[in-house]
Amino acid sequence: MNTLLSPTLKCVRKLREASVVLSTFAMLGACQSQPSYVEHQSIADFDYRKRHPIVITEAPENFDIPVAGEMRNLNGSMKTAIAAFGKQADIDGNGFVEVLVPSGSGNEAAAKAISPQIRTALKKGGVTADHIVMRSYAVSDMAASAPVRLSFMRVKGVVRDCGNWPDAMISNHQNMDYHNFGCATQANLAAMVDNPTDLLRPRPLGPNDPARTNEILANNRSGDLTAGQYGAGVGTNVSSVAQN
Repeated sequence: MNTLLSPTLKCVRKLREASVVLSTFAMLGACQSQPSYVEHQSIADFDYRKRHPIVITEAPENFDIPVAGEMRNLNGSMKTAIAAFGKQADIDGNGFVEVLVPSGSGNEAAAKAISPQIRTALKKGGVTADHIVMRSYAVSDMAASAPVRLSFMRVKGVVRDCGNWPDAMISNHQNMDYHNFGCATQANLAAMVDNPTDLLRPRPLGPNDPARTNEILANNRSGDLTAGQYGAGVGTNVSSVAQN
């Protein structure tokens, strides 16, 4: 049964249908224009190695020598440590060592007294006399016992901006790491690496063993096994505790 509608009611119905269609398109457009939170983040926000990268750069290698106010001579262990530092400067640096002596501190006289002994120990480590640079640094506290600092420049792996907490450890609903997460691990790894270039590229292979190579080739020609032969249990022992 068809119901006859007045022109006014027909107009109202059409306006309602048009408003429903427009609101539907608006909702779809709003859904498409709001990306997920993942699209707002970068890889560094989810990977601490990207957020706190190890940077290979030239940085100072320091060695602080504690100096007491009454000290006038270096002991044997300290001389050995200074000589080893000089050897390290020759291997890892450019051979120059800077000696910073405190000035204005309570132990200034003691620091100046042991400076010639420091130079002698560095020479024993392989540092030439013209590569030892003596400098002084000012200390504002006359009662302080400032150290004598040895320093040379070397290539090191460092991690910058550790200890930065812009948002503290607030909870979030995006399952993201806090900003400082992983920075200490990266810094410790950079400090433990003896040769920082190992982080850039692998080292070349060393020379092969000619004797072992000839033995393998001989076994290959004769049809014997070229790999080592190991029996079951070779190299293992059961603890007496487990046998009881």
